[in-house]
Amino acid sequence: MSLTLPAGMQITGAIQPGYERVLTPDALALVAKLSRAFEPRRQELLAARVARAQRLDAGERPDFLAETAHIRNGDWKIAPIPKALECRRVEITGPVERKMVINALNSGADSYMTDFEDSNTPNWDNQITGQINMMDAVRGTISLEQNGKSYKLNDKVATLVVRPRGWHLDEKHVLVDGKRISGGIFDFALFMFHNAKEQLARGAGPYFYLPKMESHLEARLWNDIFVMTQNELGLPQGTIKATVLIETILAAFEMDEILYELREHSAGLNAGRWDYIFSCIKKFKVDKDFCLADRGKVTMTSPFMRAYALLLLKTCHKRGAPAIGGMSALIPIKGDEEKNAVAMGGVRNDKARDAGDGYDGGWVAHPGLVGLAMEEFTKVLGDKPNQIEKQRPDVNVTAADLLNFQPETPITEAGLRYNINVGIHYLGSWLAGNGCVPIHNLMEDAATAEISRSQVWQWIRSSKGVLEDGRKVTAEMVRAMIPEELAKVQAVAPNGNGPTYTRAAEIFETMSTSDSFAEFLTLPLYEEV
Repeated sequence: MSLTLPAGMQITGAIQPGYERVLTPDALALVAKLSRAFEPRRQELLAARVARAQRLDAGERPDFLAETAHIRNGDWKIAPIPKALECRRVEITGPVERKMVINALNSGADSYMTDFEDSNTPNWDNQITGQINMMDAVRGTISLEQNGKSYKLNDKVATLVVRPRGWHLDEKHVLVDGKRISGGIFDFALFMFHNAKEQLARGAGPYFYLPKMESHLEARLWNDIFVMTQNELGLPQGTIKATVLIETILAAFEMDEILYELREHSAGLNAGRWDYIFSCIKKFKVDKDFCLADRGKVTMTSPFMRAYALLLLKTCHKRGAPAIGGMSALIPIKGDEEKNAVAMGGVRNDKARDAGDGYDGGWVAHPGLVGLAMEEFTKVLGDKPNQIEKQRPDVNVTAADLLNFQPETPITEAGLRYNINVGIHYLGSWLAGNGCVPIHNLMEDAATAEISRSQVWQWIRSSKGVLEDGRKVTAEMVRAMIPEELAKVQAVAPNGNGPTYTRAAEIFETMSTSDSFAEFLTLPLYEEV
């Protein structure tokens, strides 16, 4: 099947039947126009990330920006929130797979963040079928017959919010003027072209989550893309609304500035906790004094995480913006009432803490958690759609608070093996096309897998990377454990004996023991799918 492409565009991905619905000439023309206009700036900003990382490796410490103090000290607010985004007590997230989309929209959550990024393997077919699923979901026609079951939308569904890929990810199957384009621009432009006007006609609008940003200049780039896209499609300025995930340590120092850059298009901030922990490890990976304990010991009550969560809340509400809590990765455990009760108690405590602090909502990863999370927010909010009026003048977070990286201990052999096991299991599933995987009763996506592999890399190199029994974590120790953990993964994973898990073990060993640190695990993985 052939497509009519704009001048200068090549598509190398296979065009399956139905893809022409998404890859229309006018939609691709918008992709090409946005790419030509903004790709140079994306590359400049990615280069700035590299330069900043080098300065951090040399000992620089992040701080609030002197040149933007007037924004932090100014008296301004974001534009009013549309009615469809006023109440976001519970948001469910998941990949753009068809059954997941239907179940999430039907889950009873207020919003559904459908994900072209971290919980999705961004291979060509997933991205394009995901766009088809979005078109059908927006129009209320999405359905599925599978294993003798019929899936279709309820009369009342969650508000759809779309997460395109982050700035670091290319779309390797689409070239404009001989160069790969931004995966995020590709995802965003196709969705906007096909769905924005339909969403507005149905009483909602084009709403997005923006991931992985490291500075307000990266938010400015998104804002400029929004402005051009609205002009191209004949939409009023401010139609697009975007919630930014604060999931990097550097963005935590620029939350006011990020809201300010997007103020006509802002729908608040989200505490993207798992990527945030990964970002802290990544940015201080060569600091001999930096070392975090076992992944399971680093929680939202850890000093640096508590500071980040409260600063985000205070910043949002000061600016009239929603503050959305992050993901509790716990999921229901079938067949073990005792373990399930512990897991559900963990989710309940997490949401109760967020609601009590003043958050307007929070994330869950499983439809079975929507009711529980809703209960905790309703206890605090009553019949109010949000609690933006809850200001937190008592919160005064300093740079030192954000950088108070505790706990450092314990690091255990069980924790090290857990990281290796999760890393291999997740990478193997990702390579097989599934980026959202239940492992050890937690829902793992790229963010949680990043913590696992980056911790192992850092423990090997840090003088504090010592197990509680006194043994230093070494590359040799990790290499010896990898085949043992691979065997455990192969015994429990669906299609565990498939080639992707053996390959995953090889990749995990390389990424955790090599001298260089891969910026994102999805970058080398993407070249293999």
